[in-house]
Amino acid sequence: MFISEGAAVAISDLSKPAETGAKIGASAYACDVSDEVSVKRFIADVEADLGPIDVYISNAGVGSGNGKYVAAATNESWEQAWQVNVMGSVYAARQLMPTWTARGSGRFVITASAAGLLNQIGSASYSCTKHAAVSLAESIAIEHGDQGIKSHCICPQYVRSNMTKGMPMAEGSQDGLLEPKDVANALKAAIIADEFYVYPHPVVKNYFINRATHSDAYLSGMRKLKAKVGEAFKSKR
Repeated sequence: MFISEGAAVAISDLSKPAETGAKIGASAYACDVSDEVSVKRFIADVEADLGPIDVYISNAGVGSGNGKYVAAATNESWEQAWQVNVMGSVYAARQLMPTWTARGSGRFVITASAAGLLNQIGSASYSCTKHAAVSLAESIAIEHGDQGIKSHCICPQYVRSNMTKGMPMAEGSQDGLLEPKDVANALKAAIIADEFYVYPHPVVKNYFINRATHSDAYLSGMRKLKAKVGEAFKSKR
């Protein structure tokens, strides 16, 4: 999306995604978003190579199952979710905000997932940290919006990726399994319209409203969905 508009784009992964970078015309870097030093180095290298960053998209995410009970997952899995899903954005914002506020411009985008507005069945750590990611994006908009800093929060349901590969809930989602380009197009539309929330699945906005206005019915519906998904999963085993 940004490349087609003439922007210089940098991408990163745990291992330098050189092949992907060459394919799409982006500069590739290695970065572990759970490590503040790595995030600072990534930002410094990008700005040294390409110039000041105007838009930062915090897109990394991890998820793991609950285990037998909602809090049965290991401390390590909870900490990983916190570091990647929340602190990766904190580290980047901490590095970028001083420069952005001084110059009066910048755009910070967080991919928080529909789970950040609703819930992810089977993964309390993912849901909790994605809710925190939504709150961080809101905090950026509230605290720095009058200083020229824009913030967007992307809240898709299932998108085709390594995370959703082979996931029964994703493959059988009644609202559809989107392609990455669909999310990019939704973000572009939100930037043009200057809208904070980005809904690649537009129905998520309706679910979010229903959750706020009919909370008990929402929770009851989610329990029914959990039971339905559990039966569907058993039938495929």
